[in-house]
Amino acid sequence: MKRNYNIAVLDLNAGQTNEGMRCIKKLVEQFLSQEDINGQYTVFEVRNATELPDIANYDIFISSGGPGAPFIADEKWEKLYFAFLDAALAHNEQYQNKKHLFLICHSFQLACLHWDLAKVNKRKSTSFGVMPIHKTKDGLTEPLFEGLKNPFFAVDSRDYQVVKPKYNKLEKFGAKILCKEKIRPHIPLERAVMAIRFSQEIFGVQFHPEADSEGMLKYFNREDKKSLVIKHHGKKKFQNMLEHLEDEDKIVKTHKTMIPTFLKRAALSLKESKLLPI
Repeated sequence: MKRNYNIAVLDLNAGQTNEGMRCIKKLVEQFLSQEDINGQYTVFEVRNATELPDIANYDIFISSGGPGAPFIADEKWEKLYFAFLDAALAHNEQYQNKKHLFLICHSFQLACLHWDLAKVNKRKSTSFGVMPIHKTKDGLTEPLFEGLKNPFFAVDSRDYQVVKPKYNKLEKFGAKILCKEKIRPHIPLERAVMAIRFSQEIFGVQFHPEADSEGMLKYFNREDKKSLVIKHHGKKKFQNMLEHLEDEDKIVKTHKTMIPTFLKRAALSLKESKLLPI
């Protein structure tokens, strides 16, 4: 018998056209198309329409990246978004049928700020391209990284960064840092935190595991993005990035691994709770 899963996709792109949303929807649709899975998903326009899902009505949540500074500005949508994050935590502490949440980039930065687990500041320069992501000791045993090399590759696109983790608060929270940005021994700057498992059900990354080669090719064909990469990394690096897009062992592997595994594990957990309607 198929079990029914309600998935909420939180769009934090503030109305801007975004390849990341296309990729998230595609991954969710692929998950729901499996023979032993039944369900539906709803997209919530968080920033422009102030839409947030009711925790009680959904089982699995994916919250996207988005533009702009991730600093708390006490806007209406932010207050509702932070209440949503706290509601997910509170629900999981009280009930057997857990709520599973995947936070991407901007969403991840906001969660780190809201729960006061690290600092978020502006980078000296934009990070954009296909970058190596290095696993920490805890990251080596993270189920969502299973099958990914160390380092693995992912799309990085951000002007801000999560740094200076507050280890005492992380430990009290029950959170673990799973990976950091690329090693740059010639640059005396702290490496950004790139992924945190906040709890057994809540997971966040500062990169874009949803990104696929189709979307990145569109980005790299934009003159502003092409110029940005060449300016900071040179033409040779730009050409290498284009080659990375078709490499089955780089972003293609990450795209096919992390969010699909998250959805699969969430569904298994919900099925085992025996609380979903048949």
